[in-house]
Amino acid sequence: MSQDDGRHMAHALALSRRGLGRVWPNPSVGCVIVKDGVVVGRGVTAPGGRPHAEPQALAMAGAAARGATAYVTLEPCAHHGKTPPCANALVAAGVARVVSALQDPDPRVSGGGHAILRAAGIAVTTGVMEAEARAVQQGFLSRITLGRPMLTLKLALSVDGRIATASGESRWITGPEARARVHLMRASHDAVLVGGGTARADDPELTVRGLGIGAQPVRIVAASRLDLPRGGRMEAAIAHGPFWLVHGPDAPEEARAYWAARGARLIGCRAGAGGLDAGALMQALGAEGLTRVFCEGGGQFAAALVGAGLVDRLEVFGAGLLLGADGRAGLGVLGHDRLAEAPRFRLVSAGTVGADVWQSWAQG
Repeated sequence: MSQDDGRHMAHALALSRRGLGRVWPNPSVGCVIVKDGVVVGRGVTAPGGRPHAEPQALAMAGAAARGATAYVTLEPCAHHGKTPPCANALVAAGVARVVSALQDPDPRVSGGGHAILRAAGIAVTTGVMEAEARAVQQGFLSRITLGRPMLTLKLALSVDGRIATASGESRWITGPEARARVHLMRASHDAVLVGGGTARADDPELTVRGLGIGAQPVRIVAASRLDLPRGGRMEAAIAHGPFWLVHGPDAPEEARAYWAARGARLIGCRAGAGGLDAGALMQALGAEGLTRVFCEGGGQFAAALVGAGLVDRLEVFGAGLLLGADGRAGLGVLGHDRLAEAPRFRLVSAGTVGADVWQSWAQG
């Protein structure tokens, strides 16, 4: 990889990060077009998934695209959908070279975009900053290859690993700076997810606030019997954006009718031990097109997701207070007798946010 290729691909990846949480079910792709060392066009997948990055960058470049190099964070699409293939648009514009970070695993593309480019005589370089691109595209890759979105679990804990006092008081364990960071994280995910226990205890809005952001992530509550608080903050916040309820087969018809009448979208899911089947829940969200889901608990629900091997990333905020053994644990029972059975994550980054400690962990 040349220094210039790395620099321009880093630019394209920075663009692609801007679209995270706003473009599902499509990937957030960045494209930078360079002519004689000068950036003449750039684009990122638009909110809602269209238009794609490449035609936006080509439109900005205009005639300067002929003979230029296009840097794209994911293989240009090769299939006809609501718009023509981006690979064909690059050919028509007369670019001389395409540098891509990652081959698209979608079977409708999967090497076909690169093949179109090469057949037209365009020089193609692949795998530039591939690891970085995989990290950005983790949600899309998960949905295509595993059938489920990437799942991030957020935990706000005391030093001794508690999320609330014995009486259930949890506002606020962490400080305002940490809470603002959580809102940024919500905004970079397609959806915010909580279990029914958290919904009953906190009656949360689950919205992004204080950032000047108009569009809201999908808000999802997983509640097997739809036994949720009525007439409170959560219900009032339905008007702010998409609100989904995932329920089991035994959810009462009266409860289904109540929430549907108030604008909630109902999604059925098979039951599992003690509630919904965690794997079926995530597959259902993948089938709806979600690529990135941000889970905010509670402890029992989070334990079910961890136990099923569904958590890809952990975002842990630690506060300098002690709540003791009578406080509510950050995770419910996992049932491991041996350390070797416990899931392990690798530390990606760590630092401080205000008065709190923040750690990011990744699976594997």
